[in-house]
Amino acid sequence: MAYTYSIIDSDPTSNLRLQHYLAEYGSFKCCSVASNSIEGLNDILKHSPDIVFINLNDNARSYFLMTVELHQYGNCIPVFIGLSHSKAHAYEAIKNNFFDYWLLPYNEFDIRKSVLRLKKMMPEEVAPQTLCLKSYRDFQYINTNEILYLKADNNATEFIMRDGTINNAFKTLKTFERQMPENFIRIHQSYIVNINYISRISYGKAICTLKNHKQHLPFSKSYRQNIDNLKKMLTKNAISSLN
Repeated sequence: MAYTYSIIDSDPTSNLRLQHYLAEYGSFKCCSVASNSIEGLNDILKHSPDIVFINLNDNARSYFLMTVELHQYGNCIPVFIGLSHSKAHAYEAIKNNFFDYWLLPYNEFDIRKSVLRLKKMMPEEVAPQTLCLKSYRDFQYINTNEILYLKADNNATEFIMRDGTINNAFKTLKTFERQMPENFIRIHQSYIVNINYISRISYGKAICTLKNHKQHLPFSKSYRQNIDNLKKMLTKNAISSLN
């Protein structure tokens, strides 16, 4: 499963650059972006991210107070990584148990070292291969590797299987968005797809084509970032004819 992270930084350019760097590692998912300590605390309590990146260049004291206040509301405290143009706040970050402190502009080597330390400290959970769909007293178990995609059907969800069968669950698509293994991504308000079955991405037509199936799933602008990350990953693992 992916590590979730939040960013607290009032600089949009810095936010995008950090997300770009972390996308290279494939197992990090941004769940929120905030511009100040109040928004940041609310996002942490709402999303429970594994990691929080905080730009300490402005109002550093309010962020350190936020990390202390966070202990009043729960036992699951995220890993904090401080960002700054100088070492001015490094000592205070250490006192507040920050995991790491990155100097800006971003240094790829520093990021790689931190990522490796994080993965060693927080081993990735093995994603379950079996999904249990419960309906009253009926329990149905399906292999997630056999699922082509999930489709929203009002307040229910259809699981379209590789053999053509359809399984139904009386829960919304959003319910399953964070429960499915890492190889499932949201590409549309109505679709979550198993990326292992994608054979083609057409930006012109805004569709994904599935392997060995004449099925085309649309993707929307709202989930364009997911498609871009998917394209990077598939291209990285493929022999390319592009010059």
